[in-house]
Parts: sequence; structure tokens; C-alpha cells
Amino acid sequence: MNFRYPNRKSSTTVKRVPQAAQGSEQNRSYANRGMTFEEDINHSNSYYLQSGKAVIHKKPTPVQIVSVDYPKRSAAVIKEAYFKQPSTTDYNGVYKGRYIDFEAKETRNKTSFPLTNFHQHQIDHMKQVIDQEGISFILVRFKSTQDIYLLEAEHLFQYWDQQHDGGRKSIPKTYFDQYGHRITLGYNPRIDYLAIIDRISFQVQKG
Repeated sequence: MNFRYPNRKSSTTVKRVPQAAQGSEQNRSYANRGMTFEEDINHSNSYYLQSGKAVIHKKPTPVQIVSVDYPKRSAAVIKEAYFKQPSTTDYNGVYKGRYIDFEAKETRNKTSFPLTNFHQHQIDHMKQVIDQEGISFILVRFKSTQDIYLLEAEHLFQYWDQQHDGGRKSIPKTYFDQYGHRITLGYNPRIDYLAIIDRISFQVQKG
């Protein structure tokens, strides 16, 4: 199926995962590290939801159907569709009474994370979340090393704003090592990013 963004000539082919395959991921062992980054995050969110820890979901994007083929009365095949509007960030939800909103990205670069992975409207959205005292961050996986980091949105803003003043157009991996929070792939949850949020946003005040 072809999905097109408004005012864009190019289209992106989106493959749907069968429902049975989606459910089977919970039966995979920890030794199977072949899951995609998105599957790992969705698996983690399912664990958080089932354990009553948090309610966090991947945001659906409104789609406008353009062409539908009816090979027979009992079936309809969507041949062409496009996204009605640009998406903001990938995930949002609630944890311990706080609104959470984050974006997940991957890069094949070994030494840096290109800022071209983001768009201005996403940055603006995350800034609005922060202004309302919500929690916003990015999850980044470097494919070459399989390193996963949580980086608070404020650090992303710093690099994003500087690039317009002649600054570099990527975030060095060394910056993630210094200011990000590395997450080791686990079992349940696969990517325990809420453990990081507990440390940086819900620190226990010692009396």
C-alpha cells in the first residue's frame, strides 16, 4: 500500500504486520535479539500496561484513503492512501500522573546521530510538552553497535537550535555517552526506559 504525505511527490510503502505475528512477540525468548527497535518498544509498553505501571501507546496517524479496490464483495483492498497531516512524535501516555511524550529513532551512523531524523514541527511539539511540565525525550539506537540511549529533549533542543547558527548538524555519539542514559536490552520489559525516567524525573527527596 502506498502512503503519501500532503504536498510531497514521493511515497513510502508501509507493510502491515499480521495480528498473529504481533501477539507472538511476547513468546520470543530473551536470546532472540532479532526484534526491530519499534517491536522492542511496543513490547515494553505492553509489559508496562499489563503490569499496571504505565499507559503508553504508539500514536496513530490519521490516514486519508484515496483508492480502494473491490476484488469481491466480501473484501476491500486499499490501493492508495496518504497521511492527512505530519506526525508529531511516536509515543505518548501517562506515568505516575505525568504526561510522557517521546520519539524513537535509529541510525546506521557509527559516530553521530544526524539531526535530519527530526523535523521542526516535532521539535516545536516537544518544547510545548516541556512548557506544560510534561516529560519529553528521545530513544535512539545505533544499529552498528546496538547501543540504546535515552536523551532528554532539552539536549536535543540545544543541538537543534545551534545548527541554525552554523553549528554541527548531528549529535556525536560521545555526547550520548556523556549526557544520555544507556539502556541495556532486557527481557521484561525489553527496553526499560521508565527506570531512567524514575531517576531523572521522580527522584526521591531525602529528608
